[in-house]
Amino acid sequence: MSIRNQQSAPLRRSYELSVAIPGSLIVDVPHLREKTFRVGLIGRAAAIFRVDEIIVFPDLPRTDQSRDINLVTLLLSYMETPQYLRKKLFKIRPELQYAGALPPLRTPHHPLSDRTENLKIGEHREGVVTSVVKGGSLVDIGIERPLFVSEPRLPLNDRVTVRVTELGTHPKAVLTNRGEIKNYWGYRVTPSEVPLGQLLENRSFDLVVATSRRGRPLKEVTNELGRRWKSSDRILVAFGAPTQGLYEIAARERVTLDEVANFVINTIPGQGAETVRTEEALYASLAVLNLLDDV
Repeated sequence: MSIRNQQSAPLRRSYELSVAIPGSLIVDVPHLREKTFRVGLIGRAAAIFRVDEIIVFPDLPRTDQSRDINLVTLLLSYMETPQYLRKKLFKIRPELQYAGALPPLRTPHHPLSDRTENLKIGEHREGVVTSVVKGGSLVDIGIERPLFVSEPRLPLNDRVTVRVTELGTHPKAVLTNRGEIKNYWGYRVTPSEVPLGQLLENRSFDLVVATSRRGRPLKEVTNELGRRWKSSDRILVAFGAPTQGLYEIAARERVTLDEVANFVINTIPGQGAETVRTEEALYASLAVLNLLDDV
């Protein structure tokens, strides 16, 4: 991707946006192929609406959900990783046998160009450390030759973010971090070991928005929510499961949803289907909440 394209790419948000999805997201889907497809929809929604973090939390008390949570985390992480790094960062695993069905993100950190001639000074790239050499390390960023980075102690096979500083026969780069990049640079995935109630207690979110069919219609709280939305630095939007909503999930934890969330909203009033799946709620909710930036 050229510098011109990077500059015209979507900017990252001025605040951090996290979404929380339940580990039972895929419990009602029997086959790994369909599980993979559903998780792919989640990843696409996160990329489309510039989500910074996807939190996967356990929502079934007294049930070991580690297998499902690990699968969702693995698939989302694999999906977020640029294609040219996947073979280096992920071993062959049975859980990834249908990974080819995951849709591409087409975010700024997933460039299409793999030619050195198309590389530009100042361009950011994701890379993986392939070797340590005199005075630095070599980093594979998906072009014909690795870039030299003057960091001598980078761990092999670590994923890093770099900024290109020199071109030519021996291109060079420096380490950077996502916070220095103005464009949206994908999401990170955080598996939670604690349920939603404890998650909200342990994390310092400025604003927590829960989505529920039993919540207030968004149009009734648009102005109030819009003011809070614009003044917050860390926002969490939480979603329910295919078989139980957030009120039921909170009740199982003996938590009152209205007390742990600043707003409980219904983003799909008058829904025609009896139930709305998590991935469907994600698209519908993030689409309307995205408008709050302009309220």
